[in-house]
Amino acid sequence: MHRVAAAALVRDGAILLGHRHPGRRYYPDCWDLVGGHVEPGETPQDAVRRECLEEIRVLVEDPRPVPLTLADPAVEMHAFVVTTWSGEPVNAAPDEHDEIRWFGVEELGGLVLPDPAALPDLVAILRSASGRSAAGAR
Repeated sequence: MHRVAAAALVRDGAILLGHRHPGRRYYPDCWDLVGGHVEPGETPQDAVRRECLEEIRVLVEDPRPVPLTLADPAVEMHAFVVTTWSGEPVNAAPDEHDEIRWFGVEELGGLVLPDPAALPDLVAILRSASGRSAAGAR
């Protein structure tokens, strides 16, 4: 079982996704949330904070658990919505993602995702978080 923590950063009605490098072993060439494996002894919240710092150079504040459907039974997904953080996201892990970009809800349906079953959850996360905070980074 792979324990994974992922962050849905939401700002100004858009969600941040990373395009997984085509050379990645798992889920190559698709748009995904920022995140990665939960290390032994690490909580999912700590993992998502670490991954965001490593991959996009932001300090996450108050990650809130949200449901995210994945059809892969080998993955235990821990997803978090993040509406406050310090720093401006940059692609600090080009071996993981060859691009990061903000997407509005109307753009999500046209993306190749690691698991199409996650689309309704991503839309719900974006709509819910957009109503809660338009500030994002500070």
